[in-house]
Amino acid sequence: MKTISFSIAVSVLLVCGCSGAPPAPAPQPPPESKAIPLILEKNEGEQRIWRVFPGEPKPYSTFILKVDPQDGASEHLVFGTETLGPGEPIETHKHLNADEILFLETGTTRVHLGNQVRVVHGGATVFIPAGTWVSLSNIGHEPLKLAFVFSSPGFEKFMRAESVRPGEKYTPISKTEDDQIQKQLNVVIYK
Repeated sequence: MKTISFSIAVSVLLVCGCSGAPPAPAPQPPPESKAIPLILEKNEGEQRIWRVFPGEPKPYSTFILKVDPQDGASEHLVFGTETLGPGEPIETHKHLNADEILFLETGTTRVHLGNQVRVVHGGATVFIPAGTWVSLSNIGHEPLKLAFVFSSPGFEKFMRAESVRPGEKYTPISKTEDDQIQKQLNVVIYK
């Protein structure tokens, strides 16, 4: 009889939660994100045109910022697309605070990445770790279309500072202004 009484008492304690063990903490909901969900078509987003130095031809190169702290309120990444005309380059530069991935949608380009040089085509992926020198140039006869992703925000500020929206007054960028923007935004461009 004592065994049955003891078993019943233990069962009652466990069912009632009176075993003396602290209760398990309740799961906490994830913090609310300020990000805004977006669904964007190919040409939707913040369209921009690169500014060039005085005397250089106005570029064909355009880009669209699709997701960043300003567009979509992302706190963690930047995504966009860019189109380079035949012969147009992306100058040698490095990102100090973010990794970047380029996905080449169409075209043929010569990529200089650190100590590597390769010619790649639509469908290629280029991973650029932070602090790695990179440049590319469209060596094909058609526009080079690519998508870019940065692992953290920052470089999009440089992109906005050195470009204009379609329809805005287009003024070439001076060497002094370019140097000031690079210094202020912690961007390194090899000249």
